[in-house]
Amino acid sequence: QVQLVESGGGLVQAGGSLRLSCAASGRTFSRYAMGWFRQAPGKERDLVGTISRDGSNTYYDDSVRGRFTVSRNNAENVVYLQMNSLRPEDTAVYYCAAKSTAWLNGNLYLTPNDYDFWGQGTQVTVSS
Repeated sequence: QVQLVESGGGLVQAGGSLRLSCAASGRTFSRYAMGWFRQAPGKERDLVGTISRDGSNTYYDDSVRGRFTVSRNNAENVVYLQMNSLRPEDTAVYYCAAKSTAWLNGNLYLTPNDYDFWGQGTQVTVSS
């Protein structure tokens, strides 16, 4: 089992940047592919991006590709979401999630139901 804690959210102006962190407990972090999702009020939880266990593969939703970057540091049990050129429509609660998988470079886990563990979320608000 792994526990996830997100941090780094806040209020930022359109065009600005934020970096979210997701710290994982335990010594098995490298056994999990990781995903970032977001949920705006009244909407479903949507995929932002994913990263494989070894960090070699990433995937991004079209809405953030080229602006957001997912990375991870397995030695420090942390996954990051670097968000640049933020837009008001990026406003949401952002969640990190972990999926136990045997595949080192698998990352095409694209729906919330694919994931085993979730953090509590961190609010990101982008003002226009």
